[in-house]
Amino acid sequence: MFPNPGLDPQSRTARGLRRYIGLIEEMLGLSGQGSCVQLEAPLSAYIAIDGHVPAFPDRDVALLWDERYGWAVAVEARCGEDLLVLGYLGGQVVPAPRVVAAFVRRALGGELPGSPEPEVLEAPGLHDELAAYAPVPELLAAS
Repeated sequence: MFPNPGLDPQSRTARGLRRYIGLIEEMLGLSGQGSCVQLEAPLSAYIAIDGHVPAFPDRDVALLWDERYGWAVAVEARCGEDLLVLGYLGGQVVPAPRVVAAFVRRALGGELPGSPEPEVLEAPGLHDELAAYAPVPELLAAS
């Protein structure tokens, strides 16, 4: 069996994922300069968050997403170790951007929202959900 090569960067799903991440960044007042999207399987994203979690005032905060567990708030660990996940949003793999932004704001306010343990989330229509966020190409919009 061949490994999954991931998404074509120009595919509607890939464009939708990037736009979905961009909408969340906009809702959080971020510039978009501190994020990255991985299009190889499993799909994932990382967003650097401005601010700190009160329990870890000296550590940077990140918002993580992947197609298995959805969203999680994490803090940077010391000495190049993996991120320390504080909580998983759960519920849906692709919740509305406003739901994700509220999750982050609660964490920055000192609440540890969500579950400390990941839950594998079912998303049989994941590619369609992400594709729905894709910007409409100018040619289609003009017709």
